[in-house]
Amino acid sequence: MTHHNRDRMFFPPVKGRKIEARFNGGDITSNGGVMLLREIDRKLSLTKEAAKRIKDPRQPKKITHSILSMLRQRIYGIALGYEDVNDHDSLRHDISIQSALEIDEKGSSSPTLCRFEKYANRKTIVGFHQILLDRFIASFKNPPKKLILDFDATDDPVHGNQEGKFFHGYYDHYCFLPLYVFCEKQLLVSYLRPSNQDAAKHSWAILSLLVKALRKQWPKVKIIFRADSGFCRHRIFNWCERNNVDYITGIARNEVLEKHSLKTRARAALLFQIKEENQRLFNEFQYAARTWKRRRRILVKAEMNPLGPNTRYVVTSLKGDPQKLYDKLYCARGNMELSIGEQLSFYSDRTSCHQWWANQFRLMLSSFAYVLIETLRRIYLKRTELKSARCRTICEKLLKIGAVLIRNTRRIRFMLSTSYPYQRLFWNVYRKLCPG
Repeated sequence: MTHHNRDRMFFPPVKGRKIEARFNGGDITSNGGVMLLREIDRKLSLTKEAAKRIKDPRQPKKITHSILSMLRQRIYGIALGYEDVNDHDSLRHDISIQSALEIDEKGSSSPTLCRFEKYANRKTIVGFHQILLDRFIASFKNPPKKLILDFDATDDPVHGNQEGKFFHGYYDHYCFLPLYVFCEKQLLVSYLRPSNQDAAKHSWAILSLLVKALRKQWPKVKIIFRADSGFCRHRIFNWCERNNVDYITGIARNEVLEKHSLKTRARAALLFQIKEENQRLFNEFQYAARTWKRRRRILVKAEMNPLGPNTRYVVTSLKGDPQKLYDKLYCARGNMELSIGEQLSFYSDRTSCHQWWANQFRLMLSSFAYVLIETLRRIYLKRTELKSARCRTICEKLLKIGAVLIRNTRRIRFMLSTSYPYQRLFWNVYRKLCPG
């Protein structure tokens, strides 16, 4: 039976030895791998560039913590698993965090960080997205031949009285409706929006800005817009066709589509009855909705299984075999949803500030934390057991290490746990980050 006496805790003995515990170990951290995070940030100059985009309204003579220090404290904290500003009331005393922030005094308190979040405005967020785009472009050594831009929206539940909150009928709760754009697993856009609007709102404008910026860097690159049926909008298609951008999106079923696919669906049902196993048949036809100015290519997947029919429609400007386009290209859109899930693991839904731009700022902090860990995975964990691990798994295995800390006037020592199981992997990442 366990019990406690003031500041000491007593647990059942082991082989005659008494077990007691107290919070008096001194400078010990569970964030022993945070210096890897700092080195990745230095390679990318991510927080350094982001800090330049934030206007500091404070009086210079009264400043204790710089914009850069506060920005790093929040982003590193999110990457390490500390989602709330309140966590920093204790975290600010952690020598490992202070070392990563390149300071030797206490970090910012939660009230200071809360005020810091209110410095953001529209210009700040636009600047942050420019940094994401610049880092994406810089990640290519040679011009890419093809880029697939994945657009998707998700719900961000709201539980307070935040600015811009609305009830969404589909999700059945009050929420925001952020828009994300990924290219493979690299994040390009994380844009917070109210939920009282079309899921595709502003997608055309964002696509236009991205394509112009990418084509300015790589004039010959082939760009494909990919999304689900929520982004099946004729204005997007018209713009793509005028600007030599291909598209492949889902399209919601309707009576006309069902009529065109009737024979294919009937054949799939007949084959299922005969063979008593799942059937998937593909076909294509031309179709124009009322708002469309022209007919477009529709792919149909007619599937019949024990649960019943499972028919899907896709509209595309691409040429090629319908099944290959559906299976190899359109279905790969599912990776986008996994990436959004990884973004959520960095607490992108912690939009509990009252002010709108403060919540958009929090979404960007989460995005920067994701970019740091995704870069670690994509570049420094290639050909390792963590090459395809989820970002949060990488954080837990490479950053969350127990360590004793000793700091004096000459050096800071991280005495990492002797029984840490990923020592060889940690050494490999360290050598790549710090080759000198």
